[in-house]
Amino acid sequence: MATKQDAAGNASDRREHALDHRLRRLRFNTLHGSPAEADGDSAKSVVLDCGWGRLLFSQTFDSNAALVDALRQEEEEQRDIAFYVTDPHVLLSLAPQETFLDPSHTYRLELPTYRAPRRAPKGFFIRRLSSEADAKAVNKIYVARGMVPVAPEFFWSKRDSRSLTYFVAEDEASGEIIGTVTGVDHHRLFNDPRKGASLWCLAVDPAARHPSVGNMLVRRVVEYFQARGAAHVDLSVLHDNRQAIALYEKIGFRRIPAFTIKRRNPINEQLFSTPIEGYGELNPYARIIVDEARRRGIHVEISDARAGFFRLAHGGRSIRCRESLTSLTSAVAASICDDKAVTRRVVAAAGVEVPAQMEACEGASVADFLSRHGSVVVKPARGEQGRGIAVGLTTLPEVEAAVAEARTVCDRVLVEACFQGDDLRLVVIDNELAAAAVRRPPRVVGDGSSTIGALIEGLSRRRAAATGGESTVTVDGETVRCLGAAGHGLDTVLPAGEEAVVRKTANLHTGGTIHDVTDAVHPALVEAACKAARAIDIPVTGIDLMVKSPTEPDYVFIEANERPGLANHEPQPTAERFMDLLFPMSRRRPASREAGAGA
Repeated sequence: MATKQDAAGNASDRREHALDHRLRRLRFNTLHGSPAEADGDSAKSVVLDCGWGRLLFSQTFDSNAALVDALRQEEEEQRDIAFYVTDPHVLLSLAPQETFLDPSHTYRLELPTYRAPRRAPKGFFIRRLSSEADAKAVNKIYVARGMVPVAPEFFWSKRDSRSLTYFVAEDEASGEIIGTVTGVDHHRLFNDPRKGASLWCLAVDPAARHPSVGNMLVRRVVEYFQARGAAHVDLSVLHDNRQAIALYEKIGFRRIPAFTIKRRNPINEQLFSTPIEGYGELNPYARIIVDEARRRGIHVEISDARAGFFRLAHGGRSIRCRESLTSLTSAVAASICDDKAVTRRVVAAAGVEVPAQMEACEGASVADFLSRHGSVVVKPARGEQGRGIAVGLTTLPEVEAAVAEARTVCDRVLVEACFQGDDLRLVVIDNELAAAAVRRPPRVVGDGSSTIGALIEGLSRRRAAATGGESTVTVDGETVRCLGAAGHGLDTVLPAGEEAVVRKTANLHTGGTIHDVTDAVHPALVEAACKAARAIDIPVTGIDLMVKSPTEPDYVFIEANERPGLANHEPQPTAERFMDLLFPMSRRRPASREAGAGA
């Protein structure tokens, strides 16, 4: 049984080394001061450390050569940005192999003409980042959005900074951090004669239930700087980020002719290198593996992007993949996972706890099974992505209707005793835990004016945007039944703040959300998942358990997935663990912690 530290393994050593280096430099700056934080005359060669990298304010540098030299000081695992570059063609000519023109637009909002909206956030509020717990939550959102994480100590060191301000959005009901944004005050930083400011790192939790979180975070930064006499707020956004651009333009931002330059590094590679043919058609589950392979210098050949097929080759070893399913998984193991009844028998023989189950058939047997267990689950014996599954059925008509629906997916249908609790997914790679996450069913929060149907449509759009189209809220008979059990319908108008569960199933593809619990999962649950993986004899699998709580030992086995999605398990390094299994010699060896660690 693997511990959390084992699960991270060597895959995180390089990141830890980089953070260690940054913390040493942070302690140096704390003791000796940072010239960029001082007020006074306009500073020269202004560089602001933001934790994920540095902002280089190009207008403060005497020459492009000096700016290039500053860019060359970028640290490992960091993403430095030279902002406000007015003659990028000249700068690029000085270091064409080291730098590139970032494919981003610069937008500006003139604050004298900005008017704040009357409406306030609903279901959440925005405040300053104020604790280490806030910092850790922000990092989870950063990683979920593919951004560079920041040492929590760095956030805390900047709590009294006059130039760098962090805001977070907090869910009123749960207390969870669901969004973040950073503001930089240029006048406080280097006595900017134009009294400018800028907005960075806008990020919203993909699982956030509330609408307009990003909108309200942007407006909070804008109003913060407007109150402090700033003249404008600028930002940089990738040219193809249509959703973000639409948000900024709706608020009043307009494009200006300013450019950003970055260094060529592994983090930025997708922005300057020629994309692999078919890469744009890959789903997030294939893309996360391909990205990790390319970071390690492993050759990637995409054979069928829509279906997620590709080949990886390194050091004379070649492995075919379909997302996380590889040629290392035997046909026997895959066929065991394919049939839920067979999977149940195999893992039960190994000592894994399983629920009572029967195959749906005509006659009184289903009714008798229902009377004995009170609440049941109906699901097709073969299928994936939550299709045809109905949970928490308590009457025979409900069961019969669910069986008929499940038969549209598979002609064999299973009826199973319902275990009340949380849906827990454990990703097991090479018989060790790589990630554990609770999967929660989709739910909407009322605003006092919108119908549940309209709220579902809005939630579905947000889930699709957050997952690259992989997660949408399905509206079908199961949705209507679930709402009806709570006394609601699609036309019901929920009171403001009231919550309604839309479906009982928690699959990502039908609108569910994933919440990491790797640090807290009970050892007995990890042992059960690893035991199931060994019984099936499968190198990579997603084991689904129903649990009373991820911190308690009680569970029943639900199913095993031979092709688990490795995305959406942030901050756990699932793709790195996967690549360690496929190509052990590609593991990145951490550099000596003594080398280059001085301030």
